Amino acid sequence: MTEQDSTSTDTPEAKHRRIRSFVLRMGRMTSGQQRALDELWPRFGIDYTPTILNLDTVFSRHAPRMIEIGFGTGEALFAYAQAHPEMDCLGIEVHRPGAGHLLMNVGENALTNVRTSCHDAVEVLTHQLAPSSIDAVHIFFPDPWHKARHHKRRLIQPAFADLLARIIKPNGKLRLATDWQNYAEHMRAVLDVHPAFTNLADDSGYMPRPEDRPLTRFERRGHRLGHGVWDMAYQRR
Repeated sequence: MTEQDSTSTDTPEAKHRRIRSFVLRMGRMTSGQQRALDELWPRFGIDYTPTILNLDTVFSRHAPRMIEIGFGTGEALFAYAQAHPEMDCLGIEVHRPGAGHLLMNVGENALTNVRTSCHDAVEVLTHQLAPSSIDAVHIFFPDPWHKARHHKRRLIQPAFADLLARIIKPNGKLRLATDWQNYAEHMRAVLDVHPAFTNLADDSGYMPRPEDRPLTRFERRGHRLGHGVWDMAYQRR
């Protein structure tokens, strides 16, 4: 199943359909990933309903919260959750094999501070997360939609920045990374002028790679292709 671009048909419904930043593809699900989903989703998975989550109930405690949007196979999210047991970590990823891979690592390492959602992040942020409920948001290597005609599909847009500003607590952090310079410039063009965010970098506008962000397979692929990597960090005013 694939998500259609809103310009792919001329029906009134299509003209008003929100342009999504992702395309659902039938990725290969390994037996281990499927088993992890079957066995661990009831404990660690969050089904989508358009109602605000009580995160204290979801995580069975009150703690600082981080979400990672589009976590891929969960390498960075797993490493962060393992290094920060004091943080509750919610991962949002539409591709179920990636969620299965994350849950495999969660189960094998007996982590209790991870939950995952397999749903559109825009709808999760809009309908399931309360205002000022999240201490940190990570968005690492989102799809760059590098062709100019597809830039409208990029996740980081003014309307999405508004959603982030709504859920991040005052003084909370937003961290991003991309291996496409044009997308890095696009992210900064959106976020540097947003009234809710302050860029924490020096005059370059970019940050060194933080030690707690591991080299993901996407980043390693970028290095092989000769791409640079641009890290950014913002604080919620």
